[in-house]
Amino acid sequence: MPLRKVIKMNDLEYLKSVMDEEQYEKLEKIDNPELHHFLAEHIKLLKPSKIFVANDSDEDELYIRNRAIVYEEERLLKTPGHTVHFDNYYDQARDKEHTYILTPHGEKLPYLNTMKRDDGLKEVLEIMDGIMQGKELFILFFSLGPKNSEFMVPSVQLTDSAYVAHSEFILYRKAYDVFTQNPNLEFFKFVHSEGELDERKTSKNLDKRRIMIDLEGNITYAVNTQYAGNTIGLKKPAFRLTINKAVKEGWLSEHMFLMGVNGPNGRVTYFTGAFPSMCGKTSTCMLIGERLVGDDLSFIRDINGEARAVNVEYGVFGIIQGVNKEDDPYIWQVLHTPQEIIFSNILVHEGKPYWNDMGEEIPCKGENHSGKWWCGKKDKEGNEIPPSHKNARFTARLIYFPNLDREALDSKDGVKLSGMIFGGRDSDTWPPVCESFNWQHGVIMKGASIESETTAATLGKEGVRKFNIMSILDFMSVHLGVYIENYLKFGRKLKTPPKIFAVNYFLKDENGNYLNSKLDKKVWLKWMDLRVHNEVDAIETPIGYIPYYEDLARLFKEVFNREYKKEDYEKQFTIRVPNLLAKIERIRKIYGSMDNIPKELYEELDAEEKRLKDAQKKYGDFISPFQFIS
Repeated sequence: MPLRKVIKMNDLEYLKSVMDEEQYEKLEKIDNPELHHFLAEHIKLLKPSKIFVANDSDEDELYIRNRAIVYEEERLLKTPGHTVHFDNYYDQARDKEHTYILTPHGEKLPYLNTMKRDDGLKEVLEIMDGIMQGKELFILFFSLGPKNSEFMVPSVQLTDSAYVAHSEFILYRKAYDVFTQNPNLEFFKFVHSEGELDERKTSKNLDKRRIMIDLEGNITYAVNTQYAGNTIGLKKPAFRLTINKAVKEGWLSEHMFLMGVNGPNGRVTYFTGAFPSMCGKTSTCMLIGERLVGDDLSFIRDINGEARAVNVEYGVFGIIQGVNKEDDPYIWQVLHTPQEIIFSNILVHEGKPYWNDMGEEIPCKGENHSGKWWCGKKDKEGNEIPPSHKNARFTARLIYFPNLDREALDSKDGVKLSGMIFGGRDSDTWPPVCESFNWQHGVIMKGASIESETTAATLGKEGVRKFNIMSILDFMSVHLGVYIENYLKFGRKLKTPPKIFAVNYFLKDENGNYLNSKLDKKVWLKWMDLRVHNEVDAIETPIGYIPYYEDLARLFKEVFNREYKKEDYEKQFTIRVPNLLAKIERIRKIYGSMDNIPKELYEELDAEEKRLKDAQKKYGDFISPFQFIS
């Protein structure tokens, strides 16, 4: 008998011995020896007392939702379908310090926290040995990207957290059927245990919290944590695996929203957008009157010479702080409708959720991520505890959103990608919108050069700038030079690469006042749509193409019925040469500290520096956009 058959039989026999017949039959329907072996090995390691295998049925999904309530990881709120989950007070975000990319020999890579593969696996597997004794293991099947498409990445999640399992049913496409219909399917693997829980049913042993990303095995481990960014395998742990996979195979896995902009005569133009946290990413893709496809992660592939994009996910795990009725009407509507929503780390008072900066009066008592809460309560470090955590979240299905482009979300071929948008929090350098000269210029000078201010600049003092290549730095799993090279090669293969734009919603005047309103981004999008279709000309500047005043004035009138003053345009689109030159020097220094950076990066930096200095000699330090019009 071939060795493969022996492995299959032995693993299946073991699985049959440790689970009840109904659950075993679900696994038996999947003809995949690799899956059976993966499950057998990890069940032996984790030693759960009960095992539940979820197929694609509504009954199995409901079972897991109910388990989250029974195990007290979630609690019911007053509005039907709404639940709340609390993480440990000190388990409120991704644990960067204890998240490791496992490399063969522990090779050091720029900006990555690496560990030797053998050492990392040994450490996490020792922690996880027997960790599920007395607990229930959930085995789940999902797809990253549309099922049965060129974009699909089949995935299996093992977790003892009903909250994590419930979240994944909201956020991803169920794919048990994919596994039953495709023998020997290749798949990603995610293993999670929340570990021992305290009296509030939150992870207790945070000193042993670990997140290991094994690129070689296409598997991630997370232990002694509940926070979704660490534990929902298909979210940010999977993102590290897909970045590595995309670079190897020549496509793009990006930290980008996907949206459709409605243009003239019923036209829809699709854009992706990458923004660091709190820089306008969600507010852009949720704009009233435009089309939401996805708010966080996109796969982009070359299909017959055309860039096609899909939303990796099927739901939203969104930051809730600051969501209010006026600025976020779509999200507000979703959060106040009786439907399946998980709130996490918000304030609960009399069965209702409250969060920071929601635009309504917040009670001065209740329960939040710190336990019983009251106004002025302080933690053991002496810090005052706000009503909700600044990273408090909501988890909801995309189908709840009234602006959803359902056809685009479900398309197996994705949508034609016409433009990419890069943004950051920048008080004094980039204009509000600028188009790159070409793909290479855009990749280097707009995407690979993103900086974002961690604190807003105040008069006389510059904000703290943080480098964040393509807004993906926190999730990078490959050398930055390899990542950039893949981007450049991807564009060269396309018949017509997407146009690349940079936006900046945070430009300020010398008195610290914002030069744009929150909603002006809608006009920048409408201009980008016109540029993609070559329906308006643009002004050539040393950093790329900017709008003509007349085009923006017309768009402000059409979109907002508002006059757009020439003096406002001039302030916003002035080319600030000293600031731009200083930025180039900072970016050159960052990449200069690394090896294996493509020569094209330095060529673009040098070329833009020369254009800026030539313009500076001719026009001075701060150049009005009107001076570039011949």
